[in-house]
Amino acid sequence: MGKVVAGVAIVCAAAACAAAAVTVSYRMRVRSQRHHARSFLLEFQEACATPVARLRQIVDAMAVEMHAGLVSEGGSRLKMLPSYVDQLPEGDEKGLYYAVDLGGTNFRALRVQLGGKESRVIKQEYEEVAIPPELMIGTSEELFDFIAKELSSFVAREGDGFQPSAGQSRDIGFTFSFPVQQTALNSGTLLNWTKGFKVVDAIGQDVVAALQRCIQKRGPEMRITALVNDAVGALAGGRYWNEDVMIAVILGTGTNAAYVERAQAISKCGSTFPKSGEMVINMEWGNFWSSHLPRTPVDETLDNETMNPGEQGFEKMISGMYLGDVVRRVLLKMAQEAALFGPNVPRKMLEAFSLGTPDISKIHDDESSDLKMVGNVLRDVYGIQNTSLAVRKIVYEVCDTVAERGARLAAAGIVGILKKIGRDGTHSKDVGSPVHPECGKTVVAMDGGLYERYSKFRAYMQAAAAELLGDASKDVVIELSKDGSGVGAALLAASIAKNRRK
Repeated sequence: MGKVVAGVAIVCAAAACAAAAVTVSYRMRVRSQRHHARSFLLEFQEACATPVARLRQIVDAMAVEMHAGLVSEGGSRLKMLPSYVDQLPEGDEKGLYYAVDLGGTNFRALRVQLGGKESRVIKQEYEEVAIPPELMIGTSEELFDFIAKELSSFVAREGDGFQPSAGQSRDIGFTFSFPVQQTALNSGTLLNWTKGFKVVDAIGQDVVAALQRCIQKRGPEMRITALVNDAVGALAGGRYWNEDVMIAVILGTGTNAAYVERAQAISKCGSTFPKSGEMVINMEWGNFWSSHLPRTPVDETLDNETMNPGEQGFEKMISGMYLGDVVRRVLLKMAQEAALFGPNVPRKMLEAFSLGTPDISKIHDDESSDLKMVGNVLRDVYGIQNTSLAVRKIVYEVCDTVAERGARLAAAGIVGILKKIGRDGTHSKDVGSPVHPECGKTVVAMDGGLYERYSKFRAYMQAAAAELLGDASKDVVIELSKDGSGVGAALLAASIAKNRRK
């Protein structure tokens, strides 16, 4: 009997040792995988680093590219397109005006009743409509007829409080947030699509004429009097409320910037200058590129798999459309090479753009000790259950790295514009010129959901701008101009009508 008991004890001990060995082996494997994941994270963070010295190089590169783009067509990756807007709203405009805003997967129809200096915006309404995915890759006629149909429906519901002035037509400001070569204030040829659109037969065509034809076919008596980019619209919207606004930046699904330039600096426009002595420039800064930008192999892979490889490099590093997918690609590499989420890679993680920037904003806003929200997002988006705190910390740090890089690069872009117009504090202002009045304050109007709703991104950007500007930051204000791009187009239509009546 004793021998049996001893045998059982030996067997049990052996089993216990084997189980312990398996447990130790598993823990060592997990620890090794986690070490591999963290090593990859550190390598990625180093590649994304944006020290001040590097940011200053990007500031200088932006200013140089801006100058080159103003001198000649094709002289820069920045298109630096003259907008033909030489007079911005002043706040005394009156009447009823409309705007159509096409800048992404949705478009907006908007109307605004203006009451002049004292009343300003009396009333406004807008309607947002999703663009059917098939129209984003269909024909020009299909896309613009859909917009005209929805606009006609919106106009038909014009209610109390909206009334044109006596003898006033219903003028439209058309915000078209894609690269356009403007030939007049209300005429422009589409250069290329971005943000997932690929309506091939529209390229090279006048987008104002295309939409105007469809509006006339649908019936409402309206005319498009201004074609503006979203950034130009945001600049107009910002200036309506604050005369110190000189720059507007869009940070949303896509990104762009516009600013007020001295007309004499726009060499490619020849020697004919507007009476105001200035003109708004649509930079199309999403296509900015410099060897100083901290590009990683992850960015290169993303770029190669987009519909426009080699283009919009700056946009792919700082805009809302791409930030989430950069994070996804980093997490996927960790899942594949370091089993970060277990032995199996979540199938949905293989899908491009399955992780959106709103998701990484939620992760980044998680300040709880157990990072519960990080776990919730991983579960809801990818079905990953019961993640450890160590894994959640790695995911959080990936989001932080990508957002911080994007925000600091955006700040460098803004300071580059300030440098170009002499308002970054590095040299004296050209006092007395239209662009550099004696007032030392410069306001940058920001628009777009990324800047508005991603609080950590916004904080990183503000901090980097202050770091780059130093003492000059006291004279620069970066502030939200909510929905400036949409309202701005209507305000420009109002400004044009006012000047036409003079």
